Amino acid sequence: MTSQTSSTSLDEARALLREFPVVDGHNDLPWALREQVRYDLDARDIAAHQNAHLHTDIPRLREGGVGAQYWSVYVRSDQPDAVPATLEQIDCVRQLIARYPADLRAALTAADMEAARAEGRIASLMGAEGGHSIAGSLATLRGLYELGVRYMTLTHNDNIPWADSATDQPNVGGLSAFGREVVREMNRLGMLVDLSHVAATTMRDALDATSAPVIFSHSSSRAVCDHPRNIPDDVLERLPANGGMAMVTFVPKFVLQAAVDWTAAADDNMRAHGFHHLDTTEEAMKVHRAFEEDHPRPVATASTVADHLDHMREVAGIDHLGIGGDYDGTAFTPDGLSDVSGYPNLIAELLTRGWSKPDVSKLTWQNAVRVLSAAEDVARDLRSTRGPSNATLESLDG
Repeated sequence: MTSQTSSTSLDEARALLREFPVVDGHNDLPWALREQVRYDLDARDIAAHQNAHLHTDIPRLREGGVGAQYWSVYVRSDQPDAVPATLEQIDCVRQLIARYPADLRAALTAADMEAARAEGRIASLMGAEGGHSIAGSLATLRGLYELGVRYMTLTHNDNIPWADSATDQPNVGGLSAFGREVVREMNRLGMLVDLSHVAATTMRDALDATSAPVIFSHSSSRAVCDHPRNIPDDVLERLPANGGMAMVTFVPKFVLQAAVDWTAAADDNMRAHGFHHLDTTEEAMKVHRAFEEDHPRPVATASTVADHLDHMREVAGIDHLGIGGDYDGTAFTPDGLSDVSGYPNLIAELLTRGWSKPDVSKLTWQNAVRVLSAAEDVARDLRSTRGPSNATLESLDG
């Protein structure tokens, strides 16, 4: 809670979340479980607090007012055999749902999300983070959909042969012909096209190619914080016509300009010590902590995130915003948003700034449900007019 928020606004936030809980667009718990304990769910029993190891567990999800979670089934873009690794991540989510049936409910549709809310359970959806997870195969894309994946981020941090990433050198200039076919096949399936991590050129090409709403599962505003992972205003301006949504992320290096600069130096330090800059193992974190001791880290807050939402609302409109915290996928978090229990602090900040309860309800729950439902409607129509695409990277891109 920031100094400007009151205990009254925090109480109001918690009451609102009981009715319209948070749909969070991106949580990397499955990757953390893979990295820390190789999916040994006894070693990380999320029925109990796991504060020492994770941002996420069931008690804190409940405390945070989370009603639906897109679990990321991410694997690194340099991962050998990305397809089986992605299947292992999917299996992890399915194990979690089976292990905690009183709290988690598998969700494949917008109706499933509403059913989970009515039951007081957390709707559990899946998103694949990076087109490398389909290895250039539309049949594999369809397989992921059949296993429950309901969005795919077109790239992660590196380019793939058919799409440019925000954090790599331009290669195909956005989406290639095959990349546009991937978007069309995702539309036909009802799998949301996620444009977090992609280059601005890829965002624009995807908006040109899609016939369904897109999402940004965890991205903030580039006008507020100039980082390539964030969304330019001209793209935000296109969301009303598309019907999609941008889910603001909490990652300090994407929301606070001073943290952008600090992170660049910290990443260089990680690489100098032989670690990948995204490594969150204990050995890597020791290097991070030593760097931070000598170079104090700029601290973001719930107010920092609210600044992004205020701007994004002005550009895109309240009907096109959501939340995607990126918990367990980042080493650092803002004050007041240190783990999944923190969402009420952000909601209290927005209420203090004059956001109405109906508008906050759209941000937390209603927009995300509407977008998935709209994608389902588009898919229903498309499936009645065309069958699966058997196009290949070679046939379309040469």
